[in-house]
Amino acid sequence: MHIRDWARQSPDTPAVIMTGSGEVVTFAQLDAASNRGAQLLRSLGLKRGDGFALWSTNNARFHEITWTMQRSGLYMTPIAAKLKADEAAYIVNDSGSKVLIVDCDVKHAKDLIDNLRELCPDVERVYALQGPLGDLERWEDAISGMPATEIPDQSAGQPMIYSSGTTGRPKGIRKELPEKPFDEHNPPFYQALSPVEPATGFMTTAPMYHVGTLMMTLAEQQMGATIILMEKFDPEELLKAVDRCKPRRSQFVPTMWIRMLKLPQEVRDKYDVSSLDLAIHSAAPCPIKVKLAMIEWFGPILFDIYGGTEGAGATVITSPEYLKKPGSVGRSVDGIIRICDENGDEVPVGETGTIFFETANDFSYYNDPEKTKESRNPKHPGWRTYGDIGHVDEDGYLFLSDRRAFMIISGGVNIYPQEAENALILHPKVEDVAVFGVPDDDLGEVVKAVVQPRNWADADPALEEELIAYCKEQLSTLKCPRSIDFEKELPRDVTGKMMKRELRNRYWEEAEKAGA
Repeated sequence: MHIRDWARQSPDTPAVIMTGSGEVVTFAQLDAASNRGAQLLRSLGLKRGDGFALWSTNNARFHEITWTMQRSGLYMTPIAAKLKADEAAYIVNDSGSKVLIVDCDVKHAKDLIDNLRELCPDVERVYALQGPLGDLERWEDAISGMPATEIPDQSAGQPMIYSSGTTGRPKGIRKELPEKPFDEHNPPFYQALSPVEPATGFMTTAPMYHVGTLMMTLAEQQMGATIILMEKFDPEELLKAVDRCKPRRSQFVPTMWIRMLKLPQEVRDKYDVSSLDLAIHSAAPCPIKVKLAMIEWFGPILFDIYGGTEGAGATVITSPEYLKKPGSVGRSVDGIIRICDENGDEVPVGETGTIFFETANDFSYYNDPEKTKESRNPKHPGWRTYGDIGHVDEDGYLFLSDRRAFMIISGGVNIYPQEAENALILHPKVEDVAVFGVPDDDLGEVVKAVVQPRNWADADPALEEELIAYCKEQLSTLKCPRSIDFEKELPRDVTGKMMKRELRNRYWEEAEKAGA
């Protein structure tokens, strides 16, 4: 099935419902808009294998444009709405996009448009989305003059996603376009756990530019399901939307759960979440206490996916499995897990090392052969890594330690900052936290924490002492921060990933200046 089939069978069934504005897009409207978009891009000379970029917030047009990509054999590069103009321009240029669509609600959209020729000299056409943006033509107006009939050369397109850039500049993952019918049926990977039925709801609170969100929602719509889309995350608004819209399935990231759990009990108790029979989470590791608390609240419906934009491999774990293996991200469903030392040799079961997947899934980072090489095992080129560290137990369950790039080496001892982050985030006065290594003349590196307090008035030396002592109650002193700084807001991207590189670089650059 394809959205065109649902447009014929159930034209008035909602394909998208926006939880904030209440706007509804039916399958008939979605199909027609995506056809008009495909007609427009063909009229501009874009052919199979060409690309365009979409810099947008979560809105009702996003899926219309994505289905334009899907049925016209094009690459679409979605860009994170929080990026600044020069960051977005880097992705537009690196991806080779010929057309750019810019949402007027993106914070830095005007900065890009005002400097368009300088920042994106090779882009051939730019459209505004959802409202006026300088003197640009509106995307909605441009497609309104196009026929709603299918282009004659329909073929399968796909997104070209850029990594979040937590350890460096975002890297594009461009795979070969599928050589299959554009309307071939692709049921979601969780179909056996929660069968997708027409007109049932899938709610997402995550940004549509994220590969997981994008691909899951397309798979759901392909089977006739309704996407219940939040414009932006708010813990109580999410609960209200679940209570009101009664979705069967939903997607989260752990940061959302942490903030939901910190709502007062009386607020949490006001809303009925029993319609959910599957709560998918991904994008970042989840602290054990947080996940156990969510299983107690939502029931044993949590389903964790560990993988990445690159598609190197994946693991999954259900709630019943997690209760037996707390802390695990599950067993592999795509590839053989290989845990290796720094030389590329496998280590014994239970020992920590870099996580590789042995699969036939190939990928490369666009325009970055060196990064591509770094993702391969030096002795086994068919083994690929996301750059994470962890271990596998005797039953084949994978446990994550941290990102390889964030490991702290203090006095020759490897320290994984995720452990301290998982401890500190549970303190009632902590809203968010990042832990990383900072330079030290004696030990090379020592552990540093930067905390976003729930109440800024609490940010004082007394709270610093309290949090360090709290951490030491749960972890050895070596793993706990020597010192804590406070900031009003920490830099997370909208998928919940901490942009730790920004914080860490600041301290290392200051140390270099002091030593100069």
